[in-house]
Amino acid sequence: MLETLRIRNLALIDDVELEFCPGLNVLTGESGAGKSFILRALDFILGERISADLVRPGRDKALVEAVFRLDGDELFLRRELARTGRSRLFINDDLGSQERLAELRPRLLMHTSQHGQQRLLSAEHHVEVLDAFLADPQVLAAQRAAREALQAVLARRAEVERRMSGLMERREFQEFQLAEIRKVDPQPGEEEELLQRREDARRAERTRTLAGEAQGLLLGENGLQDMLSSLERALAGLGEDDEGLREHAREVGRFRDGLADMLRDLRASGSSRGEGYDAEQVEKRLWELQQLQRKLKRSLDSIVALGAEIEENLSFLDESGLELKRLDKEEARAASALREATAALNAAREAAAVDLTRDLEHELKNLGFSEHLRVLVEFRALTVHPGIDELRPRFLWVPNPGLDAQPLDRIASGGELSRFLLAVVSLRSREGLPALLFDEVDSGIGGRTLIKVAERIRLLATRQQVILITHWPQLARLADEHFAIRKEVHDGATYTLCTSLTPAERQTELARMAGETTKTDNA
Repeated sequence: MLETLRIRNLALIDDVELEFCPGLNVLTGESGAGKSFILRALDFILGERISADLVRPGRDKALVEAVFRLDGDELFLRRELARTGRSRLFINDDLGSQERLAELRPRLLMHTSQHGQQRLLSAEHHVEVLDAFLADPQVLAAQRAAREALQAVLARRAEVERRMSGLMERREFQEFQLAEIRKVDPQPGEEEELLQRREDARRAERTRTLAGEAQGLLLGENGLQDMLSSLERALAGLGEDDEGLREHAREVGRFRDGLADMLRDLRASGSSRGEGYDAEQVEKRLWELQQLQRKLKRSLDSIVALGAEIEENLSFLDESGLELKRLDKEEARAASALREATAALNAAREAAAVDLTRDLEHELKNLGFSEHLRVLVEFRALTVHPGIDELRPRFLWVPNPGLDAQPLDRIASGGELSRFLLAVVSLRSREGLPALLFDEVDSGIGGRTLIKVAERIRLLATRQQVILITHWPQLARLADEHFAIRKEVHDGATYTLCTSLTPAERQTELARMAGETTKTDNA
């Protein structure tokens, strides 16, 4: 049940807090007083979107808080709406998700309104109504699962056939491309490796040339080494009488001895680089790769990837026949499972229709309909797969004797739809829904029928919490808790207020609803 609802900065509401009781809670007020804002707040806290325009002027955000009693524990919901349109949801003070709230909502509140009456006119909604009364809801879940499984197989088959069709049109061209690729057989990164080898070989050749030239300068006729030896001898002879020249001779000797290490390094550099390089083979391979790239108008890496893709495509085409046969078997198994599940669902719907129409007739007679009222369910076959038909219900009724059975949308008035909806909700309330919200479900009725509707709503309120928005004093007088919604203007600003009424205030409000200017016995 809903225990507390607090609304702040939403439209004309500045700050309103409502404490609901377990029985019948009634909200009344003049048209335009702001009852719709209360409903918008409830829808918002339960996951519906609302426009950021509803944030009260001058405020940064609107806030709605609610406390529900669920399975004996309190559930606290808080949702904020910023003027930017962004909203945040908290469940028990933890940041929550819309998915989690969607799971909780059916256990928190069932909202019936004039919109719900209009949904009764839709044959699609009739399916939802009847399925809510299936003896075993699992038959519906099983049929949906079987449909999804079959659809998955059909989707896979369609994808295989679509891909096959596209590949078959290009098979000859792709086989030509693959033949050209296999002829050259390019490898990932091969071109870069060959270019690097060619560059390394060119640098090795340059090194050998320079090393040879350096060795020639050192060892050739009149080379540097011989010249240094001659210079050393000359300086040594002069140094017999001059210590300085003798030291120069020693320096020249040390330098000449160092040339031996230089010569060794030059010989090693000229002989160890570029070994095993076949320039002709490298150039030939580079030419083959470049020709392939020009022919296919792709980079080498792209060609390698293309070859792998074509091989995969051709392999797929070769295996697709087997895949289609496998899918044929899967489709047959899935269709068989769907046939069984649909048959079980059809039987369950037919059985539920018998019980539901009987119970609806009883409820509607208690709501003022003729004792001759009849409610029927007409089934039409909807083909969900070739050879498999699902029975889809549509409600028909005969509200008065002497008429043929007709769909609701042909003969039902607003008041009749209101009572039909109330009857459906009354039966569903046996499921133990935590709270029922009726938004002017009493529209279009009056007199003795209104009294019967009031009695039915009152009976519902003895079993579970009911929140009722009404313009009728006949219903409002039955409230366990009565809230009045009114609009006031203070300092040029308009406010919607909602307060719980005392017994005396209730008498005044009932008089207003009855059109009396003062409290009267009638009121």
